[in-house]
Amino acid sequence: MRRIWIPVLFAALILSGCGGKKRSFSASSARGAESIRTAENASSTVIPEDKGKFVFISVDSPDEYIQTFSRIAQSEMRTYGIPASITLAQGLLESGFGRGELTRKTNNHFGIKCHTGWEGEYEEHDDDERGECFRKYNHPIYSFRDHSIFLSSRSRYASLFELKKDDYKGWARGLKAAGYATDRRYPAKLIELVERYRLDRFDAEVLGKRFKPGRAYLTHKVEPGDTLFGLSRKYGLSVEEIMKLNSLEDSSISVGQILRVQPEKARK
Repeated sequence: MRRIWIPVLFAALILSGCGGKKRSFSASSARGAESIRTAENASSTVIPEDKGKFVFISVDSPDEYIQTFSRIAQSEMRTYGIPASITLAQGLLESGFGRGELTRKTNNHFGIKCHTGWEGEYEEHDDDERGECFRKYNHPIYSFRDHSIFLSSRSRYASLFELKKDDYKGWARGLKAAGYATDRRYPAKLIELVERYRLDRFDAEVLGKRFKPGRAYLTHKVEPGDTLFGLSRKYGLSVEEIMKLNSLEDSSISVGQILRVQPEKARK
């Protein structure tokens, strides 16, 4: 059923006009986005009318998540100027590639909380605190659009829109600096996802640029007892080189973390 729905959804994007007030959107947020920042071609993305039915699209892997939502991320990039690579990386991370508990209940792919002025549906979910209020959407596409509105309508993210449209590293660091997430490793996680799945290819396509794949790296999954000093001796790099390869702000690492340790050509 899912594979039939997606093409129909994109047909609706092209052919449908917006309906009335969307069930899961704050009217005040939408007005703010329109008055503060929209791209010149803002009419390129048309969100179909919300029919009031909750539709969850199940995916089984990060690759399937990317395949399913990449066109939506690109369309939002054309409209609002947010790199598709960043939208997809945030979606993968915040939603557990669409399979996280919160996402399954709410179609909230970006962990956006209710905040003052939210008039749509919501769900209480334990996050930093117990029973926090998170926005709920009837379809993932509304989550992607609200993510664009959320970033483009708040002054604290304004400096990000001055970056080059394919500067995913600048966006990753800027989101953390602006307070999108409290995790100190948030930028490194986003950058790692972009480069692991080469999500910047979607930025290049939107901008009409030739995609130049980044360098492939040998990776190491952090295990209990690992330290950057130990890994530096194992792979013949300095601690500073490993930190630079992984955009780390300090030498702290966590179990399960994927670290780049050597260019692929250095594999013996």
